[in-house]
Amino acid sequence: MSEITSSPAVSTASIVPAPAHVQSARELFEKATHEISKVFVGQDELVLTSLVALFSGGHVLIEGVPGLGKTLFVRTLGRVLGCKFGRIQFTADLMPSDITGAPVLDLKTQDFRFRPGPVFTQFLLADEINRSPAKTHAALLEIMQEFRVTIDGVSHHVPRPFLVMATQNPIESDGTYSLPEAQLDRFMFKAMVSYPDEAEEARVLEMHSKQIDFSSLLEEQVAVVSNAEQISQMIKENSKVRVDPKLLSYVNRIVRATRNWPTFHMGASPRAGLSIIQGARTLAAFRGRDFAVPDDVAELALPALRHRVVMSAEAEVEGLKVDQELTSLLRSIEVPRS
Repeated sequence: MSEITSSPAVSTASIVPAPAHVQSARELFEKATHEISKVFVGQDELVLTSLVALFSGGHVLIEGVPGLGKTLFVRTLGRVLGCKFGRIQFTADLMPSDITGAPVLDLKTQDFRFRPGPVFTQFLLADEINRSPAKTHAALLEIMQEFRVTIDGVSHHVPRPFLVMATQNPIESDGTYSLPEAQLDRFMFKAMVSYPDEAEEARVLEMHSKQIDFSSLLEEQVAVVSNAEQISQMIKENSKVRVDPKLLSYVNRIVRATRNWPTFHMGASPRAGLSIIQGARTLAAFRGRDFAVPDDVAELALPALRHRVVMSAEAEVEGLKVDQELTSLLRSIEVPRS
């Protein structure tokens, strides 16, 4: 994406040392990516967008064929960042209460008490989310937006930080349901997971062909570099990263342009702009800056927009791809200069 960027919207003529919280964010990002790479190979977009989403308070939708290590990645991420990991396998018969939990009768007290469901974790892998019907998808809407579950009028808050990583298979369509637009819009980013290249696949074969228990592998080889309290504090600190008004206008023009782009039937919502700005702040901190630049926006624009726009029927018939169209759109928007 570097070809669509230009000089920063914020002047760097007077370079001053970055604040301590920015230096901490950069060090944590470098440590986390290093530890993740010990057991998870490649997939740079997935690693970057997941870390940016987590430290921005967002969620990630992952699209890729089975067998590419999505569960491995989420478990590794939970270990590295010192957070609890949970997994829900979505199926056609999965009920909302199977996700959220439900009241159960306590025989000792003869009263109902709430039994938390698997969603009460910190890193939640929603595997093959598009295999469940709409009523089950709806159970996640409040949780992803409000970070709580309401049962019988009583709210139960999920642990923070809370990151939903949902996967869907782009190949199989039998027995699947399209995610509603309201739920798609709640994902900060959509990461595309592709097959590894030859060298990466050879490394995967070397690392994971010895039938070693994965839990033991994580404990022995992967170090914990953070904890839930530090992550929550860093989310607050990242929100202080400066965004120049010119950069805000740039993001606004990008999002609004999607609504008039000829090959899009539907454009992105204002939430897309918020995701880009919040993500750019976090990415800037990861790069050791206390200000965001157009390069940060360009790097996150495709993951933030590709699931929020809908291609027109004519464009789909012509075989046009959403990433290609978004790249053309980004190139048509003037990049702010300092």
